[in-house]
Amino acid sequence: MFGSFGRLIKAGFLLLREDVLIPRELSHYLNPPVRFLAACLRFFFARKGPQMRVGLRYARAFEHLGPAFIKLGQVLSTRGDIFGPDFIRDLAHLKDQLPPFDEAVARRLIEEALEQPVEAIFAEFGEVIGAASIAQAHRAVLKDGRKVAVKILRPRIEQIIADDIAMMRLAAKLIAFFSAASRRLEPEAFVDTVAQSLLLELDLRLEASAADELGAIINAEPYMSAPKVVWHYVARRVIVIEWAEGVPLSRPEALSLPGLDPRGMADNLIRSFLSQALNHGVFHADLHEGNLFAQAPDHLTAIDFGIIGRLKPAERLYLAEMLWGFLRRNYRRVAEVHFEAGYVPRHHNVEAFAQALRAVGEPVLGKAATEVSMGRLLTQLFEITAQFDMHLRPELVLLQKTMVSVEGVARRLYPEHDIWEAARPVVKAFISKELSPVAEARRLLDKLVQRLKEDDPAERQARDQALLLLVRSELKQSRTLSGLAIVTAALALGVMVWVGFH
Repeated sequence: MFGSFGRLIKAGFLLLREDVLIPRELSHYLNPPVRFLAACLRFFFARKGPQMRVGLRYARAFEHLGPAFIKLGQVLSTRGDIFGPDFIRDLAHLKDQLPPFDEAVARRLIEEALEQPVEAIFAEFGEVIGAASIAQAHRAVLKDGRKVAVKILRPRIEQIIADDIAMMRLAAKLIAFFSAASRRLEPEAFVDTVAQSLLLELDLRLEASAADELGAIINAEPYMSAPKVVWHYVARRVIVIEWAEGVPLSRPEALSLPGLDPRGMADNLIRSFLSQALNHGVFHADLHEGNLFAQAPDHLTAIDFGIIGRLKPAERLYLAEMLWGFLRRNYRRVAEVHFEAGYVPRHHNVEAFAQALRAVGEPVLGKAATEVSMGRLLTQLFEITAQFDMHLRPELVLLQKTMVSVEGVARRLYPEHDIWEAARPVVKAFISKELSPVAEARRLLDKLVQRLKEDDPAERQARDQALLLLVRSELKQSRTLSGLAIVTAALALGVMVWVGFH
């Protein structure tokens, strides 16, 4: 606790010294007392002399503060529409161009992890091709001639991450204690979610497993591809994957490739992410430009599967219905889904929430990205969540963070991009499949089987008598089955369950 408190104070002083805790550029937005306080803090603690741009100051502060803050910088660097082009350029090196550790150290770590000399594994072991907050990657060639990338965790990164997490947890407790308004945002649950994702990145065997699972999903669809894991050379601190062709989107030259179709590439990015999340319930949760490689005309390759997100079937259906409701401008249905999912407390009014959603949706639907102020939209969304007592949902943190990043990358690829039209075919296909009579019948069967499993054998007779009433009750809740389909599903389910449990 004392160590975390000391690191928190040190981080605060560093943010003040770099003038990024309350940047001077934001002074005119503050009320007079806060503006005066910020000026006093700046006078006593900020660097003297000429000041760099605010983006460079943030980049320097985040780099000194370590992996957790660098992750924050990576997300911010995707939102040029909010913070401006200079800001994202200043943060760009946080994605994959941080200072690397020595090649001699890298070789030693490989030999310790894989228990073989580097020369016994690789025909060539080359330079660093990317250095991020937790690991760095080297170009290499295996003995069989395959080009690969070798990812190695940074020395002592486990202790650094543990210290970062302890500091963030203390900060979350203090924020929740001193600010009643912040409790709606569940700062401690948010930190727990971030901490879990950071800890999973510290075992590259888990990343290999995620890359294998999600890579198979990605490679089976037309939107994106993923390199394969070389399983013979996977350890806790080292992973070898096949080489990803293309140019990282974090490099300026990526957007000037001959024959590039930026609109098609932006569409593929959005559709791949949504297909992963909706159709499979697992998605790449770190899709910033440093983890995406571009090839003309519109092909993308995703790397670095250290952070993946997962959605349960109910969450996937809620997400799809909300997106589909917005696409059809059915704000009443979008509001109902929020209430059904428990995102909005029941004491609020559905019609009032639908009215608020209409105020959000109408100005942006059908508009190109350049016609939408994302900063104003986020402010409006934040005001609505406060008005309707909406709390942060820890299970959706990775999804929301990835959606912000992906939409930002799509905007950078194609400034006129319409995310809603890009999403339409994936969402429509999912809705058609998951709200079909067959899908409704399948969900109904799952409910029945679950309830029957919970029965005591002595209650079998009462259960059988209640079965018909249960089927009728469940089917009344179905919104999509036709009358004939309802009768057919009810009879089929009744027979199947009766036969299966007698």
